[in-house]
Amino acid sequence: MRFRSKTLSLGTLAAGLTLAGPTVAHAHHEVDLDGSADHVLLLSIDGLHALDLARYVQTHPRGALAELARHGVNFTNARLPGNSDSFPGLLALVTGGSPASTGIFYDVSYDRTFFAPGNTSCTGVPGTTVTFDETIDRYGADHVSLDVIDPATLPRRLDSAGRCVPVYPHDALRTNTIFEVVREAGGRTAWADKHPAYDLVNGPSGRGVDDLYTPEITNADGADATVSVVCTALNDQKKVRAVVNEIRGRSHDGGVAAPTPTLFGMNFQAVSVGQKLTKENYDGSCAAAKGGPLEGLPGGYEDGSGAPGQVLSWALDSTDASVGELIAALKKQRLYEKTLVVVTAKHGQAPINPTKVNKVGHLADLVATLPDASTNPAAQAIAAAGSCSAAGCGLIQDDDVAFLWLGDQNQTATVAAYLNANAKALSIEEVLAGDELQLRFNDPRRDSRSPDIIVQPTYGTIYTASKKKLAEHGGFSFGDVNVALLVSKPGLRAGTFKAGVSAAQVAPSILRVLGLEPEDLEAVRKEETPPLPGLGLR
Repeated sequence: MRFRSKTLSLGTLAAGLTLAGPTVAHAHHEVDLDGSADHVLLLSIDGLHALDLARYVQTHPRGALAELARHGVNFTNARLPGNSDSFPGLLALVTGGSPASTGIFYDVSYDRTFFAPGNTSCTGVPGTTVTFDETIDRYGADHVSLDVIDPATLPRRLDSAGRCVPVYPHDALRTNTIFEVVREAGGRTAWADKHPAYDLVNGPSGRGVDDLYTPEITNADGADATVSVVCTALNDQKKVRAVVNEIRGRSHDGGVAAPTPTLFGMNFQAVSVGQKLTKENYDGSCAAAKGGPLEGLPGGYEDGSGAPGQVLSWALDSTDASVGELIAALKKQRLYEKTLVVVTAKHGQAPINPTKVNKVGHLADLVATLPDASTNPAAQAIAAAGSCSAAGCGLIQDDDVAFLWLGDQNQTATVAAYLNANAKALSIEEVLAGDELQLRFNDPRRDSRSPDIIVQPTYGTIYTASKKKLAEHGGFSFGDVNVALLVSKPGLRAGTFKAGVSAAQVAPSILRVLGLEPEDLEAVRKEETPPLPGLGLR
């Protein structure tokens, strides 16, 4: 194993804590985080804002999150480096990079060089929607996922040998992951998440994760756990059991003896669902919630202060209890003192204030209602991308953001101007295109993945007509990108770091704590992502 431990004096550690920014974090005793841990447990509580974590720890001092906070540094101004979809959010945590490096903007996006799933010869015009959600699963006759990817559903590309091959999620990723770095160094890795599409974390090698467990949460044309926080928590519990088994020195299913992973973790989905639901078990399809005390109650927050409603409170309690199970398992195996625990989120959720919710319908549908929609070339270009059913004609992907890949990139400036001219009618806050877009992302004319235009709607606007949602993620608003970030290990004194940090700094920090080189991550080298401050890491 190539792991190494570095020795830092207490004075060096203290200097890192006091000079890196406004922080009250201090060393509890001589704990050297650089190379100090045998294991890292990464937990993504999807949707969890810094405010949610702070409130919960304060009001639940005997909870599991409060226990972690008692010997953890809380980064209260952590933000995602790009947009807040689950894919780029998770990749920030495990690659140290943004979509400019990873090439991933959304779980449903577009690539101008790929071919449609049915085009097994990769001939004709390229350019197709790249879908990496529950629809790429292999399903049984009962519409229940078999928790594996069906290659027939995947987009295709020509490989280096000229063969037309399916593009798995990990193939689409342009940078390596912390799982690949740890495994190459001789460590064992594991991850659990909500769709088989999270094959993504395997990285370009396809072999980053030794033990990947992805029980589907949302069956296409079948049972959907996310209609209810109760059913969502049951799906989360599958992953909790898997991680407990791994802590015990078994495979995720408990069937095979295996070393406790060096790097492992999971995502929790209940909080995200609790934030979004218009009402719990809104269609009655979650049998476990039927007739229960939460059924029919609204999700989300009570007001703009971030006070959770009953459904969201239940989701937070459920998740805290699950984190407690993981802590208990670590203690039982005498691994707690040797394990760094990182609590964060792939994304936040917006809006927090329920009075701000503004569901206006899909962007292309809104454009179609404008007086000149049938005659204006820009409106016609938007309509073509929004209803594309052929190769090369583009895509619009929208939630509380809208990404536009145009069939004719020469129309970019014209379309951007049209959107800006109709900003009020379309509930638009900002249109990113041309030079402004390229300040953050790659040039769409040179990068087959970069959208031509990004639309950030006014805060609280969701481009949907869905009756299921009170909130959404995907965009760049504060509610979307300000995520919880707590780094905890026995021996650290509780502290708060209020200076701005990027969630991408989690990846190099994890490697440094394990005694590995952050520069082994390609995105870290490209974007010069440093480890988190205030932890004594170099």
